[in-house]
Amino acid sequence: MKPKNQILTRMYMVLTLLSIVPLFVLAQMGWIMLTEGAELKAQGENQARSTVEIPAMRGSILDRAGRALAINTARYDVALDPTIDGFEEKSAMFYERFAALTGMSEARLRTTVAERYSPQYVMLFRGLDETQRETVESWDIPGLILSPRFARRYNYGTTAAHVLGHIDTDGTGRSGVELQYDDYLTGEPGWHAVKRDRRGRIKAFVGGTVVKPEHGQNVVLTVDLVRQAALEDELARGVRESGARWGTAIAMDPKTGAILAMANVPTYDPNHPGRASSDRRRNRSITDQFEPGSTFKLVGAAAAVEQDIVSLDDSVETGDGWAVFHGYTMKDVKAYGTISFAEVLSKSSNVGMAKTATRIDEGIFYQYARNLGFGQPTWVDLPGEVSGTLKKPANWSRTSLTSMSIGYEVAVTPIQLLAAYSALANGGLLVQPHIVKERRSITGDLLWSQQPDSIRRALQPSTTEALRPAFEKTVQTGTATSAQIRGLDIAGKTGTALKVSGGKYSGEQARASFVGYFPADDPQVAVLVMVGEPETSMYGGAVAAPIFQNIARRWAGTFPEVVDHIVARVDSGATLPAPGAATRTASTASSPPAVQARLADAGADAMPDLTGLTTRDAVHWLHQRGVDVRLFGRGTVQNQSPSAGQPLPSTAMITGE
Repeated sequence: MKPKNQILTRMYMVLTLLSIVPLFVLAQMGWIMLTEGAELKAQGENQARSTVEIPAMRGSILDRAGRALAINTARYDVALDPTIDGFEEKSAMFYERFAALTGMSEARLRTTVAERYSPQYVMLFRGLDETQRETVESWDIPGLILSPRFARRYNYGTTAAHVLGHIDTDGTGRSGVELQYDDYLTGEPGWHAVKRDRRGRIKAFVGGTVVKPEHGQNVVLTVDLVRQAALEDELARGVRESGARWGTAIAMDPKTGAILAMANVPTYDPNHPGRASSDRRRNRSITDQFEPGSTFKLVGAAAAVEQDIVSLDDSVETGDGWAVFHGYTMKDVKAYGTISFAEVLSKSSNVGMAKTATRIDEGIFYQYARNLGFGQPTWVDLPGEVSGTLKKPANWSRTSLTSMSIGYEVAVTPIQLLAAYSALANGGLLVQPHIVKERRSITGDLLWSQQPDSIRRALQPSTTEALRPAFEKTVQTGTATSAQIRGLDIAGKTGTALKVSGGKYSGEQARASFVGYFPADDPQVAVLVMVGEPETSMYGGAVAAPIFQNIARRWAGTFPEVVDHIVARVDSGATLPAPGAATRTASTASSPPAVQARLADAGADAMPDLTGLTTRDAVHWLHQRGVDVRLFGRGTVQNQSPSAGQPLPSTAMITGE
């Protein structure tokens, strides 16, 4: 019996100890609550807290005059915690006013709040504008939560679309300046504290921490909106009238590399990028490479003149307009016979250029092409640039030198070609193109500005000075007479390159181009125009040069230096052959007395009716009142902006005819 008693005793002891454990646990819990309760409670509340992001406002993109091209439109989402003290007393007033403000029914609002999923959080409305937000905030409703969000808007639709680019649904840059400068435009989001219950549902956290967002920087372009619009208009019209498939145009300050305008046809609306094909969204100015044709004759001409192989006055025998080089027959448009080397350029003789090129060492020719920027990026601050193709002499065939001398067996981009001609215009420096002038904070403080720089000296100043008359002659009497503007000296070169189709050059498909600059003796602007597969003509002089002329004519009045040049030439009696109705002259006449009387009767603060006045009188009247004038054309005022009767602006646009 003794062993049995021992077993029972041990069982009683175990049961006694087990009965004490709950008491010990309860005692320990009580001790913790007494000594650490407040701290644990705080930790629990902290763990229940979370944060909600406050988005940063994306920086704006402005033109060089400060006009907003791409901006953010602020919108606000409205949520509510109806359990907050004080809401019930104002609820009737809130439902009534909010229904009237948003167009929602009061009954729907009440139902939404009553049937909310989360006891302390309900979304009421998405997309209040700024004025509505201010109205709602003035009601001072307890428990109301306003959360900002932003949408991108391109104020001028398709204008400068390929420069600006667009963003995706997440607000990230996908092309153009939006992509290239995305890191600066984006900014840093902020946050505010909220509470979440065990199911993860959001609750309002009155008095919680708020960290304000750091908004993105504003980017200021080198592009001017008015000039950009004019260039786009003329390019689109030229493409349409020539029946071409596409066109591209770039304008640049040849001295600094600042891009003044850039456009492509067809284009797209960055407000709705998904509606356009990738072909429309592509910036051909920097992404497409092509055989340039005769515009590439600059390379051979520069090498031959600078290496003292030929002078502009030397005679070149072009014969009957054809010649055979290593079994390949090269042709001119017509037989020129014996002409000067200057005429080889102005008349764009393939035979004359090829004969001259055979006297240039292959390595020298290649080095001049490299020095002028071909076969390498220009490093323009836009995404997607390609380098083109320039074979090294070791990979040349027997016909490569003569073919390259007239722009075949080499591939270039439009921006490369314009940069090369800018070097011709500015005295021989290859400059780096750029599209952004500066970056500023959201409050307007200057953070960074572009410092224009040259990449290298491509040509000696004496070489560019020697070549300039030949390129001027191209416009005066050569292949680009359609680029003439009376009173304005223009230098440039036409180009025609056949397109490869089915492995062979197509006589029906071509790229017509013209690249030039003005005034020729003190260049302010260099412009390239290229048209793809025109139907009316395949030649650059017939298709691209007139587009250049129309762009230059509309732009000339926006550059004081160019206006002074034209006025001086006209006043001195200098003339050029008038290329039809497109020629414009500076007005020297006075407006009729009856028309001038309108100005005398105009109020001091209102825009008068300027139509019928000479552009000289209109500009003089506006300048006297401190109004900056954007002038398109000369002669008599046909159109004006703003219209008559509107408040006097800081900048006005007038068009003469």
